[in-house]
Amino acid sequence: MGLAPILQMETREFPAWLQVLLKEKFFNACLDHEEEKKNEKNILCIDCCLSICPHCLPSHTSHRLLRIRRYMYNDVLRVEDGSKLMDCSLIQPYIVNSSKVVFINERPHSRQFRGSGNFCNTCDRSLQSPYLFCSLSCKISDVIMRQRGLSGFLCVCISLNLTDDEGGVDMFLCQALACTAATEIVRKKRSSLSSTCRRVTTAVSSANTEAPANFFNRRKNTPPQRAPLY
Repeated sequence: MGLAPILQMETREFPAWLQVLLKEKFFNACLDHEEEKKNEKNILCIDCCLSICPHCLPSHTSHRLLRIRRYMYNDVLRVEDGSKLMDCSLIQPYIVNSSKVVFINERPHSRQFRGSGNFCNTCDRSLQSPYLFCSLSCKISDVIMRQRGLSGFLCVCISLNLTDDEGGVDMFLCQALACTAATEIVRKKRSSLSSTCRRVTTAVSSANTEAPANFFNRRKNTPPQRAPLY
């Protein structure tokens, strides 16, 4: 089973974010940030079901985010990140920057005669033992063929933070969170300052309104002053 039949499954069985993960062309320039550096769309927002670049992060800080990486000119994801969303076991991993990664899609190769050895259950690519799949899409194809669905393959993931190559919180996400927090602080300060200014303006207006009345009352109750006679 190729990728096309997989993407034709009903949406309720095949989540939209997984369709985007399998068919999206990552690492293209972000059209919303054409003038910015490092504007490759290498992040998948699970909640919005779209690919974004690091400069888009301020609008997605509270969403589940999955970073896509490149290895041998192909899209990969960290096993640690992907395992929070789906079952990545039995997919042959590779080491990139001390982290295990798996290919997202099947890579082109010439199918050889399948003799003795270990091969991908879907595309017959030669593998190391004990792995059964060369990529995420190959495993999904096998799961659907055997189970007629993705039951037991997908995981419940409530939170998924963007990580760097070492597994820590991503720098761009930290900057986006800091920017969002700073904006909120400025907004609250402006709101507080505006409220204070309104109170001061009201008090001054009230004082100015009462001043003439008090002045005239004093003039009314004070006997007129006459110039002395010589």
